Amino acid sequence: MITDAETRPIEILLVEDNPGDVRLTQEALKDSKIFNNLNIVNDGDQAMDFLLKKDKYHQSPTPDIILLDLNLPKKDGRQVLEEIKANHDLMKIPVVILTTSHAEEDIINTYNLHANCYVTKPVDLNQFIKVVKSIEDFWFTIVRLPVGHSTAVGS
Repeated sequence: MITDAETRPIEILLVEDNPGDVRLTQEALKDSKIFNNLNIVNDGDQAMDFLLKKDKYHQSPTPDIILLDLNLPKKDGRQVLEEIKANHDLMKIPVVILTTSHAEEDIINTYNLHANCYVTKPVDLNQFIKVVKSIEDFWFTIVRLPVGHSTAVGS
């Protein structure tokens, strides 16, 4: 018997202000073996509006995973992460930090804010695509997430 969890797309929220990185992420997920729906917002305020279903995002899907850049306009990724993890309805959504920052302080601070993992964006195009595909493979074929947050095999 096929369940809704097996037929619905994985909902991914990409919070990224760099159009080049958005395009690369779209490209990496386009040929995915996992049925997905990529939602994109460009700043921290939009991210929180999307997650809290405010204003134009009132019908937005609840993401199964969030790919979050740290250096965003308006509200930065650290603030967004803190708000997500402090919100009872959002805290279980895995947040993958996908950023250019190599700073040890950023790594420590985001884990202290309960990021699920921290990935530094490679500069090389092929490596960037490989990283996004690796994130996808890990979070949706290996990891078990709470029901309602995943269509991973075996969940």
